[in-house]
Amino acid sequence: MFADRAKIIIKSGKGGDGHVSFRREKYVPNGGPNGGDGGKGGDVIFEVDPGLNTLVDYRHRRKFAAGAGEEGGKDNCHGKNGEDLILKVPEGTVIKDAESGRVIADMSGDNKRQIVLPGGKGGLGNQHFATSTMQAPKYAKPGVDAIELEVILELKVIADVGLVGYPNVGKSTFLSRVTNAQPKIGNYHFTTLSPNLGVVDVDDINGFVIADIPGLIEGASEGIGLGHEFLRHIERTKVIIHMVDGASVEGRDPVEDIKTISAELQAYDPELLKKPQVIAANKMDVIGEESNEVIEALKAEFEPKGIKVYPISAVSGKGLKELLYEVVRLLDTCDDELIVYEQEFDPTIRAFSEEPYTVEINDEGDYVVEGPRIEKMLGYTNLESEKGFLFFQNFLKEQGILKELEEKGIQEGDTVRMYGLVFDYYK
Repeated sequence: MFADRAKIIIKSGKGGDGHVSFRREKYVPNGGPNGGDGGKGGDVIFEVDPGLNTLVDYRHRRKFAAGAGEEGGKDNCHGKNGEDLILKVPEGTVIKDAESGRVIADMSGDNKRQIVLPGGKGGLGNQHFATSTMQAPKYAKPGVDAIELEVILELKVIADVGLVGYPNVGKSTFLSRVTNAQPKIGNYHFTTLSPNLGVVDVDDINGFVIADIPGLIEGASEGIGLGHEFLRHIERTKVIIHMVDGASVEGRDPVEDIKTISAELQAYDPELLKKPQVIAANKMDVIGEESNEVIEALKAEFEPKGIKVYPISAVSGKGLKELLYEVVRLLDTCDDELIVYEQEFDPTIRAFSEEPYTVEINDEGDYVVEGPRIEKMLGYTNLESEKGFLFFQNFLKEQGILKELEEKGIQEGDTVRMYGLVFDYYK
């Protein structure tokens, strides 16, 4: 079964709690604290698997969770890190926040592996809290909580060319003739149930990928249009081939068919109609002199709009090369870069964006920012990595912390303290 959409719940691993213990050894009357740190919680990682082409694995299972970190032990023993959860998806999968619909990650192009939910950091054991005045601390730091999030997985196939048209106009036959695909072919009055992809392999024509985009459902001639369930697959394509039944075998007007499909594309996403387009009038071998009238009507309507019309026969192969040469020409005018959706939402921010924080100035004139929101943010962020530091900077800006520091009168070069983190402020 083809599955191109799924809604699941993912949960990162909680960080293990720090441990409270003290040395108890013979001849060591005043043994100090030796509680170990908790282990880090497991990350939720999405990874592209080239062997997958559907999301069917996520249709019947809803919840996925990474392993929790273990509690620290005595004798300064570090707790075991939680096991990461690796979720395999096909290339082209877009991960969205179910609540807002905003993009979290697009598993396309160079992005083959991404941590979507980081596991919580492990808590510190009581060995870290010993001071000259508190030599036997009886407390340790708990691990950072897990993050749970409902996400939507959407597969948007990656193809150079999208093939659209009503059922039974010959799209599957065309695809089988010009590519290496082997779709089921029959005289059906309903749509194909999954996108079929194939690589063009005709003489001297450079290979490019064509996707047969399903979407028209039974009853389309009565005004029922393209279904949005499959239109997502055309979003990444660079060129659109409109295929129509030039012989009007089922009594439909080819011109009106294209207008109907264009209206559906417009309703789904107006940007789709900005893509280069070409019209393939199929089944022209079925009719004789009438074929000229059909082609002339299509050309009169669409060629003034810059959309060329090509009469073809997917069965006999007539006109296919001319059509494909035009598609190659159109592709040469397009940007070679793959359409990749930018990240719009960072799920770690929601996990603690409602928590309180304070901004104070201490006796030394340093600006001290503290509170659960700050502590949790630092618990999820690796500031030693470039990506982690960028997240830290965006967090301070998006949460209004930088603005509040400025309202408190901070100047360039002033010191900011956030728990164990100390840095100088510069715009």
